[in-house]
Amino acid sequence: MSVLVVGLSHKSAQVRLLESAAVRGDPLAKLLSDLACAEPVVEVFVVSTCNRLEVYADVDRFHAGVAAICELLARHCGVPERELTPHLYVHYEDRAVSHLLAVACGLDSVVIGEEQILGQVRSAVRLARQQSTIGRGLGDLSRVALRAGKRARTETGIGRAGASLVSLAVELGSGGLAGRDVLVVGAGAMSGLAVATASREGAASIVVANRTRLHAERLAARPGAAVTRVAVLSELPAAITGADVVICCTGAAGQVISADMVPVARHGRLVFLDLAMPRDVDPAVAGLAGVTVIDLDTLREHATAATGDDIAAVQAIMEAELAAYRSAIDAARVAPVVVALRAKAAEVVEAELARLTGRLGAEGVSGRVLDEIARTMQRMADKLLHAPTVRVKELAGSPNGEEYAAALRVLFDLDPRAVEAVSSPANRQEGTW
Repeated sequence: MSVLVVGLSHKSAQVRLLESAAVRGDPLAKLLSDLACAEPVVEVFVVSTCNRLEVYADVDRFHAGVAAICELLARHCGVPERELTPHLYVHYEDRAVSHLLAVACGLDSVVIGEEQILGQVRSAVRLARQQSTIGRGLGDLSRVALRAGKRARTETGIGRAGASLVSLAVELGSGGLAGRDVLVVGAGAMSGLAVATASREGAASIVVANRTRLHAERLAARPGAAVTRVAVLSELPAAITGADVVICCTGAAGQVISADMVPVARHGRLVFLDLAMPRDVDPAVAGLAGVTVIDLDTLREHATAATGDDIAAVQAIMEAELAAYRSAIDAARVAPVVVALRAKAAEVVEAELARLTGRLGAEGVSGRVLDEIARTMQRMADKLLHAPTVRVKELAGSPNGEEYAAALRVLFDLDPRAVEAVSSPANRQEGTW
């Protein structure tokens, strides 16, 4: 398997381009489908968040894979390829695997260690499974990344530095939500986090406004959500009038809050925390008197750095997981030879047992004795094969690893067709080895 990553993030592109490149919902499923149909692509999943759009693919050719993915990203994002390409980064094989682990562990986030990215990677893999664009190769890799991300947050202090985007935005924009009237626009995962934060901090009131009232009501009904009332987007102007802090995190394709929705005369400051991608709040709102807008660009500038010890601890986890992943890949590479060798040994034992059973059975040897002879012969074969098969797996990761597997094929005169049958795509998919 050759893993390729092509993407852009807050590190390579400004919010304006990330807005234009955002792919969500049905368009994301269509992008996945088109990527999977690209000739060089074997498997694929896409991580699409407010701060990144990354394609993770198993490709059979590097240059053809990069070209196909870049062309499809430009087409689906609606951004000319010549404008998008300078902001794309490409990682291949070990670097690609390391990048995915860094993303899942939160080391590549705007806020180092932030929690949401792990769930976003998990959702990306789930969607790929639903769309049948991911198989055993990227499936195994994604499990390694998700395990590393979980370990990073449970075994190190990276999570303490990883305040959520909501928490950081609240801190920068209003210094806290206690005693304030809060309006949350949207009813997705980020909105749920915003409601939970406002409830925990003791907001005076919490209003949830969403395109569909049902989704807003579901969010309001969650345990611990101290929601005062729900509204639909047509009621936004009135809801904004009664708010001190407006937290915007919808999945809308365009702006949801315009300057004419904001009251001209206000008592006190009005803060908009725009956490959506594309942005929910019209940039003109920031120019209104008494209004402060905190957006993703602002958060990027003020992200809190994690401690060096925490980062080092996470990197150690990543290295351990990467080493284990490489060992598993190396072992899988020689597994067909090992399986074919054991199958041949089983055939030899079976043939000899059949001949021996026929001869001894005629001499009146009991079935119990014949069974014990069969078990003894099988144990002998297993013990004789144990050392070479274990050793060839250990040596698989060495510079000449494949030569040891080749030596087994020659020394034991293994049928190449038997080895090929074990390593066929159908057997790999079913996990027969």
